[in-house]
Amino acid sequence: MLSPKKTKHRKQMKQVRHLAGVETRGTTLEFGEFGLRVMEPGWISNKQIEAGRVAIARFIKRGGKLWIKIFPDKPLTTKPAETRMGSGKGSPEKWVAEVRAGRVLFELTGVPVADAKKAFSKASAKLPLKCKFVARGETLLSS
Repeated sequence: MLSPKKTKHRKQMKQVRHLAGVETRGTTLEFGEFGLRVMEPGWISNKQIEAGRVAIARFIKRGGKLWIKIFPDKPLTTKPAETRMGSGKGSPEKWVAEVRAGRVLFELTGVPVADAKKAFSKASAKLPLKCKFVARGETLLSS
């Protein structure tokens, strides 16, 4: 599972407001021919990223090359169940990647278009946000 080896601060504030708007970085295909682009802002946990990766890898059966373009670097904390209020913030439980609309999550090359579409549809079923298949040469605004 993806998680940082070392962080400057062990706990962060949530701050969901800054996810509004459209992503400006990471919106184009850099490595592969096909990609999976997220269409709405939100958090994707390390378990969800791994589930998507496994779904793609199982479908393409060691054919092609896969790139993961996001990394979960934000810790989310939770307090234990049946604990009284107060006594500080809970301990870090999971890691999430913050994504805005337009970010490319996965890239794939070396497989036919039909296989790439099917693999990405299986991966998008594992993710909590709406995603779209993109091919090289498409712009962010094209549908």
